[in-house]
Amino acid sequence: MNLLIKFSEDFKQNFIDANRWKYILNGLGVTLRVTLFAVLIGIAIGFIVAIIRSTYEKTGKLKILNFFANIYLTVIRGTPVVVQLLIIYFVIFGSVRIDKVLVAVIAFGINSGAYVAEIVRGGIMSIDPGQMEAGRSLGFNYIQTMWHIIIPQAFKNVLPALGNEFIVLLKETSVAGYIALEDLTKGGDIIRSQTYSPFMPLLTVAAIYLAIVMLLSFLLKQLERRLRNSER
Repeated sequence: MNLLIKFSEDFKQNFIDANRWKYILNGLGVTLRVTLFAVLIGIAIGFIVAIIRSTYEKTGKLKILNFFANIYLTVIRGTPVVVQLLIIYFVIFGSVRIDKVLVAVIAFGINSGAYVAEIVRGGIMSIDPGQMEAGRSLGFNYIQTMWHIIIPQAFKNVLPALGNEFIVLLKETSVAGYIALEDLTKGGDIIRSQTYSPFMPLLTVAAIYLAIVMLLSFLLKQLERRLRNSER
């Protein structure tokens, strides 16, 4: 009984008093926005870089673009995402006023793009070379063959890895508080700093992240199942 009373008092102190629950709700909204738009940027960059690198490996063309793609991959994968976030905010955009959400979207999108690129490139290179030859024999040029034949097959092959990358991206956004962006993690930390009670707000933040990851994992499994069924 005393435990229940203590839980009720802690809940009221952390979430009801001063409408502190809004920190969690608003933070969740920021986290989801950053993740969604960063995913879109990451997919766009990743596919472009993957096509450049796979084209170079298959045909030897796009040498200069491949050179810059390799530099991009080396730098982004070789440095921590939080350092990239700080550089983009304090160095690149340090002299201008810019929305912190936009900065986070750009930083996490660029970071994710490097990992998506290597995942997709691996998927493209795993497709049998005969598929390219079959496309060319049907009258498709290289770009058409890649778009209509190679990439759809590669996408099915790398979907689990892409899903894992997006889940990792969701959790990586928790460092957005380094630029004072009030995301979900920062919201829980603000409550903790006001109530001096770390257990409930931080456990709530962890539970929300876990619930989102479980939902994404379920949706990805459903998508994989549908893609497998479409092949039959």
